[in-house]
Amino acid sequence: MRTGTAGTAAVILAFLLAGCGRVESPAPEVAAKQPDTGAARLATTVHVADPKMAGQLVGGFHNVENGSWRWTQRQFTVVLGTPAGAAKTGATLELHLTVPPPSIEKLGSLTLTASIDGTDLGPETYSKAGPYVYKRDVPARLLAGDSAKLLFQLDKALQPGGADIRELGVVVTSAGLEPK
Repeated sequence: MRTGTAGTAAVILAFLLAGCGRVESPAPEVAAKQPDTGAARLATTVHVADPKMAGQLVGGFHNVENGSWRWTQRQFTVVLGTPAGAAKTGATLELHLTVPPPSIEKLGSLTLTASIDGTDLGPETYSKAGPYVYKRDVPARLLAGDSAKLLFQLDKALQPGGADIRELGVVVTSAGLEPK
């Protein structure tokens, strides 16, 4: 009995040791290495359907639908890596979204705002259904660190009802900070 247990333990230990030598390298856009610290950097552009980037969607996003997009809630948050040089030159924020027809039919229009560290980047109002790019200049002073937490907020959203128990804002495909 004792040799059976020892044999099982030896097999498990050998399996664990074999797995320790394998190191999988992350995708470069998700975890580029910083030369000075060796720490992983966050992606500067997040495609919301990519499971490797889900950790950067820190709040207000529903599950992936049709393998390419997510509904948001009225308020949603994304953390993005800052592009190289952005602390000196700033960057351009781009949020790729769609305002679905039911939102316009029931709410009339939607106003989206974004902010970083309490600094408002400006509103944009959508009164027609369709695809849009919410695009704003981001001052360099807001991009001094390795990442920026972007808070997006809609003035209203579809409230839960019927079979769908989710609050629904807009449909998002990606968010990113582009270097200037």
